[in-house]
Amino acid sequence: MIEVLSPGPQATIQDGGRSGHGHLGVPRAGAMDPLALSQANRLVGNPAETAAIEFLLGGFTIRFTEAASFSLTGAPVAAYLGPTPVSRNRWTYARPGDALTAGPPAYGLWTYLAVAGGIDVPPVLSSRSTDSLSGLGPPPLAPRDVLPVGSGGGTPAVPSDVFVENASAGRRLELSFHWGPRADWFTEETCRTFRTATWRVSSEVDRVAARLTGPRLPHQCLEQLPTEGVHPGSIQVPPSGQPLVFLANHPPTGGYPVIGVLCERDLGRMAQAAPGTMVSMRATRAGDGTRRMNKEGSW
Repeated sequence: MIEVLSPGPQATIQDGGRSGHGHLGVPRAGAMDPLALSQANRLVGNPAETAAIEFLLGGFTIRFTEAASFSLTGAPVAAYLGPTPVSRNRWTYARPGDALTAGPPAYGLWTYLAVAGGIDVPPVLSSRSTDSLSGLGPPPLAPRDVLPVGSGGGTPAVPSDVFVENASAGRRLELSFHWGPRADWFTEETCRTFRTATWRVSSEVDRVAARLTGPRLPHQCLEQLPTEGVHPGSIQVPPSGQPLVFLANHPPTGGYPVIGVLCERDLGRMAQAAPGTMVSMRATRAGDGTRRMNKEGSW
């Protein structure tokens, strides 16, 4: 068992999400940084999409009520097990009664705590993820919550197996995208502006989306767009002309034109980008970005 003492600004249970239910109006949810979730689980011998704790901007404290192996990945926080510093990207053994604390990250936003055996809350539609939009899954963590831990866990990975991160100390990102299904709602000049401008991540960032600020992207079509399905990474342009990048907890449908879609490999990098980060866009082949959509099969 794990007892939550302080969840910080936001802490939830997340796994690989609820794929395949979008046509029923159910968001996917899941980890904001799937790579960090996968690496945290690998370090303690869990399958890649096992449920773990995702927390935002530190301020996080838990107590282990029984012995456990755990790991921390994602945004780098100053973490301590009692008085002892805890290293990221390696597994650590906790004794019964040990308290783990994590301060604000040096960079990035989202940190992952995986425990051997996984967080064993009841699954809903085959996922243990908290979904803040639909209310499915466990509620956000609160003080005095007690979380069950599953049994087992396989062979922990050695730290050298984990070497790629989406959280970056840099304040500039280049993200790859392919043109979206409604790029023709924008003039060639507007599309060129989207591709060549430098965008800034605004303070309006949450699990649903990140808003970018920069030059206005006006629509050339005045008709009302019918509601249609969207995917993680869809870049929607509302009437304000400021792009909105859908992240893990996006709604399954949207009513504004999607000018582009981030490539799968850059979704976690976008999610870890703190407000103020400068972003540039690089157009790539459609196949590079649609591989994720084809794999999911349905939204």
